[in-house]
Amino acid sequence: MVRPIVVGLDGSRESVCAAHWAAREAVRRGLPLRLMHAWEGMPKDTEPVSLPELKVPQSRARAILHGAVDQVRARCPSVRLTAEPIGRPPVPALVAEAESAELLVLGSQGFGGLGGLLAGSVAMAVVARARMPVVLVRAGFAAVDEHVPNGDGQASAGNPYRPVALALDLTHDCHALLDFAFEAARHRAAPLHAVYAWRLPHTHTDTDEQGHVPGRWDAEWALDSVLDPWRDKYPDVTVHAEAEHTRPVHAVLRAAEHAGLLVLGREVRRGAVGGRTGHVTRMAIQHVSCPIAVVAHE
Repeated sequence: MVRPIVVGLDGSRESVCAAHWAAREAVRRGLPLRLMHAWEGMPKDTEPVSLPELKVPQSRARAILHGAVDQVRARCPSVRLTAEPIGRPPVPALVAEAESAELLVLGSQGFGGLGGLLAGSVAMAVVARARMPVVLVRAGFAAVDEHVPNGDGQASAGNPYRPVALALDLTHDCHALLDFAFEAARHRAAPLHAVYAWRLPHTHTDTDEQGHVPGRWDAEWALDSVLDPWRDKYPDVTVHAEAEHTRPVHAVLRAAEHAGLLVLGREVRRGAVGGRTGHVTRMAIQHVSCPIAVVAHE
């Protein structure tokens, strides 16, 4: 069964930008696109409504979806598109939709600002619970921003794609992140920039007698050992691997500066109540301007 790319809409600028990004991604991957707007207690379009308090959310949902459909079709006429309102609270509705999607796309306002509902607490709650990849897109991110600029610094959609940045924590299973990142790079014909940040124990000095950082060779070897099978599987993807002796947040923010997409992991803790988003992912959501893909892993 072909899984769609699903977008959660709330009428904010962020969610509309998310819909445009998702439409481009659907075309790149040859997948259908599904737009949805969730609100608790909202009746379906086919149900007769007589109470004013039900007509308002129904009319608003219809306006949000129809407006997004018109905008997406105007910019991406080849995308296969459907739209539907859902009468459930946003978080459980979006998490449920993600289970049957290739990926879920939401608008992102970071942690502050005056963005829409799905660009704030709802988006963070969904990221912390969804088992399928979730992509967060900020307002203002356009198609040209996915591409490297010209020599004069001007953006152009005719230029090659910016790199896909991938942050790896080699203490966890990286299969899901690697699969998502290599596929994203392949669909864009873009290079992949894989970053692994490592730190020495506090009992060690920062450098040896020759001025080298102890453990660097081991870190580089470990990163290449993880990447080599994927290099073989995706020979057309150019991979730049970097093992940095620094804090993970610093490495991730630097890698994302020139990226068109940042791929991060979120550990799934079995038996835990609710969900959890790690410190590095939270900082990236707050500070990174390019779209961020959060991929759950064991």
